[in-house]
Amino acid sequence: MVRPKPALRTTASITTAAVLLTGAALGAAPAAAAAPVPASASASAPGLTFHDIPGSGGITLKGNVFRPATGPAGAKHPLIVFPTSWAMPQIEYLAQAQKLADSGYVVVSYTSRGFWLSGGKIEVAGPPDIADASAVIDWALANTSADPDRIGMGGVSYGAGISLLAAGHDPRIKAVAALSGWADLIESIYSGRTQHLQAAALLGGAGVLTGRPSDELSQTLKDFLGSKLDKEPEMIVWGAKRSPATHLDAINANGAAILMGNAWGDTIFPPNQYASFYEKLTGPKRLEFRPGDHATAELTGLFGLPNDTWTNTRRWFDRYLKDERNGIDSEPPVQLKSRTDKGYEGYADWKSVGAAENRIALDGTKKVWANVDSGANGGITLLSNALDQFLKLPPTVSVPLLPRTFASVWQSERYGSEQRVRGTAELHTTVTSTRSSGTFVAYLYDVGPLGIGKLVSNAPYTFHGQTPGRPFAVDLELFSTAYDVPAGHRLALVIDTVDPLYIEHNPTGAQLTFSSPASDPSHLSVPLREK
Repeated sequence: MVRPKPALRTTASITTAAVLLTGAALGAAPAAAAAPVPASASASAPGLTFHDIPGSGGITLKGNVFRPATGPAGAKHPLIVFPTSWAMPQIEYLAQAQKLADSGYVVVSYTSRGFWLSGGKIEVAGPPDIADASAVIDWALANTSADPDRIGMGGVSYGAGISLLAAGHDPRIKAVAALSGWADLIESIYSGRTQHLQAAALLGGAGVLTGRPSDELSQTLKDFLGSKLDKEPEMIVWGAKRSPATHLDAINANGAAILMGNAWGDTIFPPNQYASFYEKLTGPKRLEFRPGDHATAELTGLFGLPNDTWTNTRRWFDRYLKDERNGIDSEPPVQLKSRTDKGYEGYADWKSVGAAENRIALDGTKKVWANVDSGANGGITLLSNALDQFLKLPPTVSVPLLPRTFASVWQSERYGSEQRVRGTAELHTTVTSTRSSGTFVAYLYDVGPLGIGKLVSNAPYTFHGQTPGRPFAVDLELFSTAYDVPAGHRLALVIDTVDPLYIEHNPTGAQLTFSSPASDPSHLSVPLREK
């Protein structure tokens, strides 16, 4: 049989993906999934096959395998395992798996437990999910030409988190590509002690529609969205167990080469927690940040289209699973693309990003009434930052028209030269509340000559147990970003108390006061790229 050309095979894989996605959307399993290929026949046959793969605890995982058509009979090939993203079926990675197989990899994808036709319940990257990853590796070694000394894992979102966690539990994993994932689940959806409402509701709703949430997940989500503070310690323990940051020592001890990629505007897994985790890794590592929202940086590549994220993922696996000297390990390991520029910038480490500083004084005393949306907000999960990525249309607001009764505003001077914001802006202020609990959201805007502000970054902050009328200091990190403020523009900090992205905890009639004591001046520290 004549081997199809790679371009034709990629086109075929896209067509196959479209057909199977249609079937998945209608609730039907791929027809081939019901007829697994016997191990004796599948170990050497090239192409795509569907399989029932034994998972941990006796469940069955729905999976597929691409085998390379290169190499002599009996040759071993590097293995890559892709767990699916949250709510996605096993055909998610077909286009990329085809390309990897064309270059000599065995690629196994599987639907994560609890979703679609895979068995079990949704455990949110709990111990059963990590055991599943090892079980899939076991199966691949027994049923394909996979090389036990060259094993990689990767994936988008949920697949990224599972891959990072598996790298701390299974020393056979030598390389990981974790795309749009999380390192700290608590910092992702509960940063600033504030529930990220749209993110949690979206994940919960998608889980119900496409899978079977475990009782533990259902109760945790109910407590989380219900603001049950008495359950907060339990929820934090639950999230920590599922956070790669908790298993950092084991991940470092196993020494897998780890590539991490994310989007600046990821409203489900914000970039700060990824960058913090990256800095603590001790093995070969690379960090990439690009414009976009959750998983939008990888999206076009899932359809087989040119995509920087997936190109570098293949280079990463080639370097650490095939020992190809392709130069990726000699490039600056931190690669950033500004939201307002097309090129990449390389840095030696995350600490070198935003090494310069622009400090904006937050003088005076400003008061806002709570429970009213001023008009400033962080947009809509998955939509707003995708519009910024593809159309350069971030959330905007007219800063002069913001009602000062419900929003506090500070502005810098007009800048005489471009300000290249890079990294994590940090707010330090003093707050006085008329109630013991409350929430506020800080926004950083790029303000043009007409007063129109384009959102640069934001972050929420919630407090409980404060003494009404007593000032207290607040330090808040805004979500990391890379944004170029044009000459002639200003930066503006806006603080209000309502944002549809988050659950707020402001009692009716609450008022917040932001002040700047002489002994502890309030300020916003904006990180800038060194010239």
